Amino acid sequence: MATENELNELRRALEASPDNVYLRRLLINKLRGVAGYEQELEGHLNVLIRKEPRDLELKEALIEVYFAQKKYSTCLIIFEEIGNPDYISPETRLLVAKSYLKDGDQGRAGEVYRSAIEEDPTLEDEELDKEFRLSGDFDLGELELEEDDLRVMDKPTTKFADVGGMDGVKREIDLKIIQPLQHTELYKSYGKKVGGGILLYGPPGCGKTFIARATAGQIDANFINVGLNDILDMWVGNSEKQLAGYFELAREKKPCVLFFDEVDALGAKRSDMRQSAGRNVINQFLSELDGVDKDNDGILVIGATNVPWHLDTAFRRPGRFDRIIFVPPPDEAGREAIFRLKMEGKPQDKIDYAKLAKKAKDFSGADINAVIDIAVEGILEEAIRTGAPRPVGTKDLLGGIEKHRPSTAEWFTTARNYAMFANKGGLYDDILKYMK
Repeated sequence: MATENELNELRRALEASPDNVYLRRLLINKLRGVAGYEQELEGHLNVLIRKEPRDLELKEALIEVYFAQKKYSTCLIIFEEIGNPDYISPETRLLVAKSYLKDGDQGRAGEVYRSAIEEDPTLEDEELDKEFRLSGDFDLGELELEEDDLRVMDKPTTKFADVGGMDGVKREIDLKIIQPLQHTELYKSYGKKVGGGILLYGPPGCGKTFIARATAGQIDANFINVGLNDILDMWVGNSEKQLAGYFELAREKKPCVLFFDEVDALGAKRSDMRQSAGRNVINQFLSELDGVDKDNDGILVIGATNVPWHLDTAFRRPGRFDRIIFVPPPDEAGREAIFRLKMEGKPQDKIDYAKLAKKAKDFSGADINAVIDIAVEGILEEAIRTGAPRPVGTKDLLGGIEKHRPSTAEWFTTARNYAMFANKGGLYDDILKYMK
């Protein structure tokens, strides 16, 4: 590492001979990788790269210095000008992969990271390994879903009776989904397929996952809960394989409910995507929903999303997610039922649940959980101070309601705009009805 005196000597020499490429390159090499000199280094690199625009070493140095300054988009512009990851060192490719990750392009990040560690298997990066769940001895062979490892599959005992409120949602699911599955032969005699897809949408924390599990319990079906991390993989093609694997498992275990939480992340609008990897996953998803050369009878695919307006319109065609159900915050009766369910087993005084439900307008199930946590924490703090624990009372829970704001308000602000100005075909009519 150069001393400040050495750097100053080089600076003075360069001032005397500003067109001296050798001196400028020497100063660049001395400054490269040293914290605190990023802006100076950036200036020298830009001067030199104008003279030598095809110099890959200079472009690598620019990527490094922009990354150090957290200018991730600029890193990507330089990299995409280079055009081929093989033209730069594996170490610089790691910075590019992390820049794609910061920019929200997980698929491209994985592609560049893979190219880096395939060229130099000794390379490791904690952030990228954690994001893609890889280690140095990762097997690049065929991915298989082993039954013993399928923590995602179970058989729920939860039924609709265990779901507080949501009577309208339960009635719609019963008519459109459960009755066909319970009267298979009758529906088949009329040429109607049993199963299909439904999309549950609404503000976060209102029980979309819970109602999906209860649907499986109601029909005594297997339940496969697939999260984003269970599907997305950094290696090109593996995301599609894993997605197909879960559909194949559901076909083997039918009747089965295959549940995709945050389905908008897997089925985002293809027009919004810059890379082909994400579009390939969507096309695979659509193919599996269609059941091309496969028998999807007896499989119910449920997707849940907080942002249905981000979902590709192809998912809403007949035979795919053709049943779209709005899951609103619980009504007053629902809130009372949720308070009762959540308070079961907790030491409690005589609680006025009706009063709580009335005060907790617009609160989701998750908000009610938060209210109870606030009340319990206050009592525990008091018990530690006084040494005398006491049961939870109405006043404690009302205090929790006063301290917690409903999380649904922000969602409805956004949803209202879509419902009023982007409501072709009446897709969001239920939102407008609820808000009225």
